[in-house]
Amino acid sequence: MQIEAHGLGKRFVREWIFRGLTHTFRPGTATAILGPNGAGKSTLLNTLSGQLLASEGTLAYSRDGQKVAVENVPPLLAYAAPYLELIEELTLTELLQFHIRFKPLRPGFSPARLIELMYLDKSRHKLVRDFSSGMKQRLKLALALYSHAPLLLLDEPTTNLDRAGVAWYQEHVRATLAGRLVLVSSNVPEEYDFCQEQLNITDFGAQAAR
Repeated sequence: MQIEAHGLGKRFVREWIFRGLTHTFRPGTATAILGPNGAGKSTLLNTLSGQLLASEGTLAYSRDGQKVAVENVPPLLAYAAPYLELIEELTLTELLQFHIRFKPLRPGFSPARLIELMYLDKSRHKLVRDFSSGMKQRLKLALALYSHAPLLLLDEPTTNLDRAGVAWYQEHVRATLAGRLVLVSSNVPEEYDFCQEQLNITDFGAQAAR
């Protein structure tokens, strides 16, 4: 998956979040989107993925040299963020079975295997609403990391994780990078230290674009 941004900008009412972003995000690369809290990292991430409309500029998507229309991006996208909700009325097993109907897992993986990787064997029949915040975040990450999707978005991926959870994230994100385009929104180095490229959103403020 490749994303080409040309003169990209996003504003809400009269306030520009970012402007003048021109960059090619190439397949097989990982890019960290950096900046202070509240600077608009998540907005940029969602705009690049086509989930938010840009206020100016253009975005072009392609896969294996073929153009991809923006409306066809969601099936190719896996996304993990603290603000994305899980279906908490389902058990873990039920949730995984529901999820893979719309977003298949990587070849060779099954819900049972994913439960093992998350170390949640004893919680397979537990309602997701009864999970701790750390367990929920690990579940969100596992669903994204092990989805068979060429575009991976991670927004503040270690939120609610303890040290063991952070180590789990670092191990499994590295294990699932190959062949993907990965974008990580963060200001915590241990969340993006595997990224080859970095973009600081403050470099694309309204002043920078003038």
